[in-house]
Amino acid sequence: MEEHPLKIIQEQDSEFFSIIEANRENALSEGSIPLKYKLLIAMALDAEHGAVDGVKVLAMQAMAQGATKEEIIEAIRIANYIGGIGSVYTAANALRDIL
Repeated sequence: MEEHPLKIIQEQDSEFFSIIEANRENALSEGSIPLKYKLLIAMALDAEHGAVDGVKVLAMQAMAQGATKEEIIEAIRIANYIGGIGSVYTAANALRDIL
């Protein structure tokens, strides 16, 4: 398993890390919006923000929750509409090995 991307924060400020993890759990827990769709939303936001690693991890998590390749690409279409072509380049870099 890969090292947690915030390991240094966890080691240096465990209280802050706990707050971050609680926020993540609050945002990505099952609720009115199924987890698969929450992960696709987060993936599109990461694409818009240029976070290649985030797009890759979230796409894999979304697929583990049942998202199809077509749903992933549609989410990238939304990122493109909101954030522009840069989000598509980010997504292409992230998704080349998993789609």
